[in-house]
Formats: sequence, structure tokens, C-alpha cells
Amino acid sequence: MTLDALIQSLPEYAKDLKLNYSTLIGQNTELTPTQLWGSVLVSAMATRQPVLLRAVAAAAVEHTSAQIVDAAKTAGAIMGMNNIFYRFHHLTKNEKYSTMPTRLRMNAIRTHGADPVDFELWCVAASAVNGCGKCVDAHEQVLRQKGISEELILAAVRVASVIHAVGTVLDAEAAA
Repeated sequence: MTLDALIQSLPEYAKDLKLNYSTLIGQNTELTPTQLWGSVLVSAMATRQPVLLRAVAAAAVEHTSAQIVDAAKTAGAIMGMNNIFYRFHHLTKNEKYSTMPTRLRMNAIRTHGADPVDFELWCVAASAVNGCGKCVDAHEQVLRQKGISEELILAAVRVASVIHAVGTVLDAEAAA
């Protein structure tokens, strides 16, 4: 099923998601196509919803290059690991953990092959879906230091929120 068909098949109670999808993805004016489709893909990965992820992955290759698709998947993979690790840091009151070495490989952060700003934007989107405040804050700060506006960052987070909600509805409908 195509992504557009999947969105249109959402139940009536998810009408706002359809409308938001149409506006944020179908009529996007804030994000570049690379930023948009990387954000959509990394957000779909973070939802872990297989039907949505398959539809998004197929749509992404129609709108951007294979290299960008791989880079967005790289952001999703790295954030899947880092969001758990750093969310633990954020949630624990034991300060000792923040003085201990991470000991997790993160070479892909330097070798992903995408524009570094786009990659950071995708990391913010994935971190927002995964609920890691420490990662959201860190990547948002890097983006702001690189001159990216709050409006652009929020545009990527809006996309992440809609994609996450679509995944939630698909899971709920499959379970019902």
C-alpha cells in the first residue's frame, strides 16, 4: 500500500492526522525534500510500526536519493540506541553515570554521507518520538549553533508527531 493510500485509509477519528499529513508532508514549504523525507523516515522507524515503515520507505525513495534514505536510516539506528542510553542518564538521579564512559560505537554520526544539519534534524525528530529529553536538547542546541531556526526545528518535530500518531492509530486498529 502506498503511503498516501495508507493515510487515506485511516479511520474517521483520525481525520486530523489526515489533514495534518496533507499539510505537513503534501504541502510542505518549510523543510527541503531531503529534510522532510529524512524526518518522515526516521520518525516511521522510531514508531516501529511495520506497515507504516514499509509505506514510508517506499515513498522516501521516490522523493530523495538512496544515499539520503540510508543516512536517515542511520540516524534512526543510532538514535534507537542513544535515546535509550541517554534517557537513562536523564532519568536517573545518580550523577556518577554521567562521569562514566559511554562505550558505545557511534562512528555513523561522522560517516553518514548526508548534510550534517539534515542529519541533526533527523536525530531531533527520532529523539522526540523516542522521548529522550537529553538527546532532543543536545541535537537542538547543535542545530541552533549552526544557525537553524526554531521554526525549522519545530517543522521537523511536527512531522515526527504526525507520523508517530499515524503509527499509533495503525497499531490500535490492528489490535481492535
